[in-house]
Amino acid sequence: MNDMRMILRRQKKLVKMSQDIIADTLNGMMNGHRAKKEFVVVHRHSQMLLKVLDIAMEHGYVRDYKVEGKNLKIELGKFMKCNSIKPRFNVTVDGIDKYRRRYLPARDLGILIISTNRGLVTHEKAYEENLGGMLVAYFY
Repeated sequence: MNDMRMILRRQKKLVKMSQDIIADTLNGMMNGHRAKKEFVVVHRHSQMLLKVLDIAMEHGYVRDYKVEGKNLKIELGKFMKCNSIKPRFNVTVDGIDKYRRRYLPARDLGILIISTNRGLVTHEKAYEENLGGMLVAYFY
């Protein structure tokens, strides 16, 4: 009887999975960065995550990434912190500065990634093009 309870407890621990692929990947990147790894391998990815990595690559936070079957290999660049923004707040052009001050350490340091009706953009481009949207992630 006790053996069966132990087996069920172990199974419950193994079944838990997150639903947010972007948050899992950015968390894995932070863990890899702290462990001084050069690259991180992720087993799940989406088109939105690839767009986030494209923007991070433009700014030097990611050196390169490759899709190898179902796996995604991310070569880490130089960053201090990256994270997903939860919950994904709706933001207007006027409210971008409020969230920039909340998530980024200095005025010209880092990027907020915003999902707009024209795709994923940085907070600077959203401000220039007068776009609002939903906050997705930040890097600095």
